[in-house]
Amino acid sequence: MKINKLNSIILLGLVAIISILVAQLLWTKEAFNLEQKKLSQKAHIALLEVARKLYEGTNHELPAVNPVQKIANDYYIVNVENDFEPDILEFYLKSEFKKMNITTDFEYAMYNCQSDEMVYGNYISLSQKGKSKQTVYFPKHKNLVYYFAVRFPNETTYLFSSMRFWLILSTVLILILLIYVYSIFTLLQQKRYSELQRDFINNMTHEFKTPLSSILIASKYLIEQNAIKEDKKLHTYTDIIINQSHKLNNHIEKILNVAKSDHTSLELKTEPVLIVPIIEETITNIQLKYPEAHIVIETNSPDYTVQTDVFHFTNLVYNLLDNAVKYCNEKPEILIRISRENQFLKLEFTDNGIGISPKNITSIFDKFYRIQNEKSNEVNGFGLGLYYVKEICNLQYWKINAINNSEKGITITLTIPYKK
Repeated sequence: MKINKLNSIILLGLVAIISILVAQLLWTKEAFNLEQKKLSQKAHIALLEVARKLYEGTNHELPAVNPVQKIANDYYIVNVENDFEPDILEFYLKSEFKKMNITTDFEYAMYNCQSDEMVYGNYISLSQKGKSKQTVYFPKHKNLVYYFAVRFPNETTYLFSSMRFWLILSTVLILILLIYVYSIFTLLQQKRYSELQRDFINNMTHEFKTPLSSILIASKYLIEQNAIKEDKKLHTYTDIIINQSHKLNNHIEKILNVAKSDHTSLELKTEPVLIVPIIEETITNIQLKYPEAHIVIETNSPDYTVQTDVFHFTNLVYNLLDNAVKYCNEKPEILIRISRENQFLKLEFTDNGIGISPKNITSIFDKFYRIQNEKSNEVNGFGLGLYYVKEICNLQYWKINAINNSEKGITITLTIPYKK
């Protein structure tokens, strides 16, 4: 299966984020092990110091073998080979743990050789949250007579709290991954909907073109018949059928071009073009359709040349003039001003139409967008004309914007990079 560019970018992004997340989780695990090792070392030193304190004032010395044994991650026993008081043991444990900055809760028990069992001592809360006395089983150990045991019941929670930064970073990365996955899912879904829409438009328009072609052929044949020519009403009606069929055909072609440009970019065959003659020819075509329109070109040079595609530039000008005439309640007056400003050529299309409300003017170049007003109900269209104009400008890196005039109508300005 061929992987397109979008799928490749999605796949690479997903692999990169998952790799970062896996690395972060491994670092977090390593940090947890390191914190666990640090706590174990501090607990070992503190318990060894407690054993030394218990030996002070006695005739015994610490055994040569290390008296502190780690039985489990949260459980230690200390062989002291000497009798001791529980209160003294608790005091030493508190003070030595405080010195070593061990702030997690702990509990201890002592072996009673008379009863041959471990006697629970106390639960010591070194954190802010106190806790009542616990009943926890402390196992006995063979070959030891005088010893005590210490357990850290909240060791895991304590270790996680000490590595809060790593946990927050991991959580943020997981959230980013989830957002990325959701965004990709939404993007693919939108892409699928777009493809379905494009396929529907292509199928619909092609289905329309076949009967429309038949209507045009039949109508053109019909209007040439003597019986139709002699009957003024029939000739008028046939002419209306032909004109409306051409109009519908233009709409279909426009929809097909937009659908094609959404799938693959329009290919422009650019060449140096004198734009004034093209605009004049387009004005002639517009005035054949709208004889009442008065369109004037204002320029200080008829020799302005730009690099563009003749076909699409002609369509661009035609769409702008066609819109200016259609959305006008009086005799259309359109001024096309061509001027040079530094390294740019400006084409301004100023009309005396109905204008556009400020909140809607930024949306007029959107696909299928039509402003709801009394004129839009009269004018046929799909909201694709200005969208097409915008696409042609974008492909050539031209800028286009629209503003309302001070009195009435709007001015659409094309800003074109210009090299003499």
